[in-house]
Amino acid sequence: MNQAFQLTGKTAVVTGGTRGIGRAIALGLAESGANIVLLQRSTDTSTQESIKALGVRCEIVHCDMENLDEVKQAVPKAIEAMGSVDILVNNAGIQRRSPAVDFTEEDWDDVIKVNLKAVWILCQEAGRHMLEKNNGKIINIASIASFQGGLYVPAYASAKGAVGQLTKALANEWSSEGINVNAIVPGYIATEMNTALIDDPVRGRQILERIPAGRWGNPEDFKGAAVFLASDASNYVHGHLLAVDGGWLGR
Repeated sequence: MNQAFQLTGKTAVVTGGTRGIGRAIALGLAESGANIVLLQRSTDTSTQESIKALGVRCEIVHCDMENLDEVKQAVPKAIEAMGSVDILVNNAGIQRRSPAVDFTEEDWDDVIKVNLKAVWILCQEAGRHMLEKNNGKIINIASIASFQGGLYVPAYASAKGAVGQLTKALANEWSSEGINVNAIVPGYIATEMNTALIDDPVRGRQILERIPAGRWGNPEDFKGAAVFLASDASNYVHGHLLAVDGGWLGR
């Protein structure tokens, strides 16, 4: 079974890999043998350096997820750099919080662009390449907001709900072509995106009390799920939304 989880010789493209969940996933895939391409707008090379220290290749392709022209070129650039792409992890995302009646059109458009349209474009570009070789793994990062509406996050909930449906739609088309399209569903995770919630003495306490595991998640909790969905161990898993939420959705 150990071989089923090995990613040696595979190339994974990861968005949002400079911090949080994306960094942990990139490191987890590298620890299992994958070479990594980081799509990032930041000039920070700390993740790249940590990955190279594991003895695998790691390249950075500059890509601002708010610039859709750059997004459209990202996968072709990754293929040019590495020769092929076997795994895509759509992790990058943004958040805007506001009561619905005050939510601005600009915030709405920004969240939908980064959290949904950019994800769709990357799936489409990677899918074209993977269809040619009849093999590939696409892992989208959804959210518990794919199932629940949340509070004060109408654009985020809409985008993440759509990411869940996009994952299923692509799985329906591409499963028979050797491509697995699945999603990971994070619960409440102690990352920068959730700092405001963690620091809120009322809301933070309410959330913690509702998590059956009794703690907020941390980025390292996603390594195993990502390696599973990226590896041969998940070859018959298609269109699945895998919750990594400490039991939140089952409460």
